Amino acid sequence: MSDRLEEEFTELEARLAAEPEAVRKKPGRVVDRILEALDEGTLRVCEPRDGDWTVHPWVKRAILLSFARYEIVPVGEPWDREPKRGAALSYVNSPPSYYDKLPTKRNWKKLGARCVPPGVARFGSYLGKGAILMPGYVNVGAYVDDGTMVDTWATVGSCAQIGKGVHLSGGVGIGGVLEPPQAQPVIVEDGAFVGSRCIVVEGVRVGAEAVLGAGVVLTASTPVVDVRGGEPVVTKGAIPPRAVVIPGTLPKRFPAGEFGTPCALIIGERGESTDKKTSLNAALREFEVAV
Repeated sequence: MSDRLEEEFTELEARLAAEPEAVRKKPGRVVDRILEALDEGTLRVCEPRDGDWTVHPWVKRAILLSFARYEIVPVGEPWDREPKRGAALSYVNSPPSYYDKLPTKRNWKKLGARCVPPGVARFGSYLGKGAILMPGYVNVGAYVDDGTMVDTWATVGSCAQIGKGVHLSGGVGIGGVLEPPQAQPVIVEDGAFVGSRCIVVEGVRVGAEAVLGAGVVLTASTPVVDVRGGEPVVTKGAIPPRAVVIPGTLPKRFPAGEFGTPCALIIGERGESTDKKTSLNAALREFEVAV
């Protein structure tokens, strides 16, 4: 299916060079089908392959073209304006109202996922069987696999890839990326636990069953310092599987003096005795750290 969609989309892009308005006409229907496939989980922006991750830039380009294909329209029904006793307006049975180019996700029952009000996922995102979206947000192109919890006010940005059995705690910010199309999105692999108010952006990859303590900030340029050995080992852009990570600082000299700059400290490895569903505090207590 994906091969045929890619072929049709390539033909559309070639036609758009001479006829930009074709995206709004019949040839642009391939964009509709790509968004539908993303919404149903039969197509992904980025997927695991042979132990690594493969990005499909053409899928991102299709999402970008959808903004040219669709008009901005009201999303949701207006409230009932019939006067009610004791109230000027009644909001009974009225869903939230939005004004956008994409509708909100509706196929929860078919997928076996759950959405708690006022959680919102945009059409073209996917949540797998047993996944739960608390009052948070999942953007177009994102993939949230089976059994994952997106907790209150957590956000999953466009095209981010979240594995099975992941816990994104309250207020977590998972960054999105549509441009450049070839850029790798944020990837959080199976069984990872991301603590409250963590920020993971710019294509950072969090390995399977890793534990991020509350408040960890990971960007492409954030130093990741492994302090488990006799000497610190500094890397960037990825957290190893089963690593336990907390916020830290590194000294850096500026014209005005020496100051601490943010880093992430790998202080240990998740023990075999730690159940995947354990609390963050229980995992960190093994290392006598309170975060």
